[in-house]
Parts: sequence; C-alpha cells; structure tokens
Amino acid sequence: MAVTGIPSGRHRRVVLKLSGESFSHAGERGISMEEVTHIAEQTARAAQLGVEIAIVIGGGNILRGAQFTAASTRIQEATGHYMGMLATVINGLALQDALESVGCPTRLSSAIRMDGVAEPYIRRRAARHLEKGRIVILACGTGSPFVTTDTAAAQRALELEADILLKATRVDGVYSDDPEKNPHAVLYSELSYHQVREQNLRVMDPTAIAQCMEHDMPILVFNFRKAGNIERAVSGEKVGTLIRSQAAEPR
Repeated sequence: MAVTGIPSGRHRRVVLKLSGESFSHAGERGISMEEVTHIAEQTARAAQLGVEIAIVIGGGNILRGAQFTAASTRIQEATGHYMGMLATVINGLALQDALESVGCPTRLSSAIRMDGVAEPYIRRRAARHLEKGRIVILACGTGSPFVTTDTAAAQRALELEADILLKATRVDGVYSDDPEKNPHAVLYSELSYHQVREQNLRVMDPTAIAQCMEHDMPILVFNFRKAGNIERAVSGEKVGTLIRSQAAEPR
C-alpha cells in the first residue's frame, strides 16, 4: 500500500509528473535543452538526498493527441493519442541524456514496446531500478489512448507505492483562479480532494484526482522553475499546494 498522508521529513519514493511544456521555453514548442538541463540538475540534487524518483512525462511541447480530434484532420482520435504518446518518448530520451550528463543513472521505460530506445514498463523491474538508486523515466503514459499523462502519473504512483505524487507546474501551486489572468487569485496552501472537485480547480484531470482520492495518495502541486523546489518537495518542506484527504481550511 502507498503511505498515507505526509510522512515527516524526506520522502522515501516519489513520482514526479512533468508536462511536455516544461521541456520548452514558455509559449514555445519543441525541446529546449536549457530547460531540460535545469530540470535534470534539480532532480539530480533531489536524488542525492536518497529519495527514489520516477518521472512521468508529457509530450505536449511536441504534439497533443487532442489536436487531431477535428473530423477535418482525417486522423482518428485514437491514432492522435498514440502519436502523442510517442512524443513523450522523444522527451524521455532528452531527459535521460541530460540526467546522465550530471551523473544520474537512469532507465527510460515505455508503456509501448520500442526495444531499440527504451525498455518495456514492468512494475517490478521499475521498482527494482528505484531501489538501486536509478531515476526511472516513464514514457507513453499508460500505453492506452484516451488516458492523460496526469492519470498515468496517478496510476504509476499507486503501482510503485510512492509516498506522494509531485505535480510540477509553472505557477506556485493551486489558485482560486488563473493567476496569469486574475492578479487577485488566491494561492491555497492545502486542499482536500473534495475541495478540488467541488470548486472545479484545474489541478489534474478528474480521473487522476479520483484515483488519488480513492487510494489516499497525496498530491503536491508546486513551481518547478524556482531553483531548489524539487529538492524542497522531496524533502517534505512546505512548498506549493498540498492535496490530501483532510486539509486545513484554504488560505
């Protein structure tokens, strides 16, 4: 079973969810190795604390399956989703090399078999890599269409018995409104799963929230762009917005 609540001090094992957009400059597409290296350096320092880290990555900086939903594209929606999954492998290869360039042993694992570039995702094998101190990069979501990488991150956090799911974003946590559009939006320090659902807060997709709520998997939403935040997050420090079963009143 996953550890419920937030353990005191450093976490033992975490799943870090990175969106595809974190691999590029704001408002741009493609891969910026400057951004990827920034993530790799932070993650390497976090791993040096003794935390086991698995990373679920998105592919929206390259391609989103949803962009092919219009009938005029002549691409079936399921096909579009598979294309999006393949984009996560490209990001995974970039992150793998960036991590290894700063001395982190890694394994790139894919939910869709492509043995030439990644090993297949097998839960026990991934767990063993983590035990050996390797950072495991998890590509291709769950391997099925119509499932977001947010839901894949929740699924992997449960499968790998992580202490917490870390959702890396470009903002400081969960707000009452879009902080980039509303300067008066309130940043929450803690929320319950029920508050997230009742207020329709854009944290992760509803399926991911439901999975975490059902199995009491805590979620921490934080700004990965601030230097040191990944280390603070894995250390259990107060950063971003913590989502769990019982939360203090939002403030």
